[in-house]
Amino acid sequence: MTVQKDRASVKPVDVRRMVRERTFTEPTHGFSSGYIQANLLVMPKKYRDDFVGLCRRNPVPCPLIAESIPGDPTKCIRDGVGEDLNIGTDIPWYQVYRPGKKQPETVTEIASLWTEEYVGFLIGCSYSFEEALVREGLPPRHMETGVAVPMYRTSIRLHPSGVFGGTYVVSMRPYKKKDIEAVRRASGKYISSHGEPIGWGWDEVGRLGIKDINNPDFGDFVEIREDEVPVFWGCGVTTQAAVMDANIAEPFFAHKPGYMLVTDLEEKDIMI
Repeated sequence: MTVQKDRASVKPVDVRRMVRERTFTEPTHGFSSGYIQANLLVMPKKYRDDFVGLCRRNPVPCPLIAESIPGDPTKCIRDGVGEDLNIGTDIPWYQVYRPGKKQPETVTEIASLWTEEYVGFLIGCSYSFEEALVREGLPPRHMETGVAVPMYRTSIRLHPSGVFGGTYVVSMRPYKKKDIEAVRRASGKYISSHGEPIGWGWDEVGRLGIKDINNPDFGDFVEIREDEVPVFWGCGVTTQAAVMDANIAEPFFAHKPGYMLVTDLEEKDIMI
């Protein structure tokens, strides 16, 4: 927990500086207590309206919190996202998705690829409510083990918008059944970071259409102990999967799941 406390006290601008200088390249969970972390998606601006529509129609897995000025990764339309911010350099790892390629390329920056035709979107991240879980004495296992949260594609359909559709992606954290209500209360106020769980228990694995709980589609495996059940939240990687499934004709960019943008926006900005 000492490491977590040290992480929690680092200011967002300092996290971004360390990332930009490549002195920090790990998953960002636990950093900058009280501040919002965000998923990133960057695409040609001609898809902007379709993508915003997807987020509005599916606010639980796709909570849109900010977008960049087209062509400029250093400026966001929403005030207060970040001092000395460059969303093309300030995430530990990015992924570049190219048409016809099954696997993305992992890179350290995308600022050099960002043209006037591209616009970036910041999507709420469940890392933002994890400090509330820690305060309740319910730290998620991936924080304790230092890995990225496990994430799974599901069979739950999104409400489509233009070229974008597909299914939910969920993140998972194991908890004891007796702790579920406390977990729901702790995360439920974070409505722009997915809110409370969408389901829990072993029956949910089948209902969600998850093929193998021990083999996440994104992130890392975490142990589910004998007295625990899986608890599932909507996940911002849903937007990444939706763009992948749309097979758009141009390259698009995203964060590597588990490696987020730490912003200057505060928890109160996304709570009820």
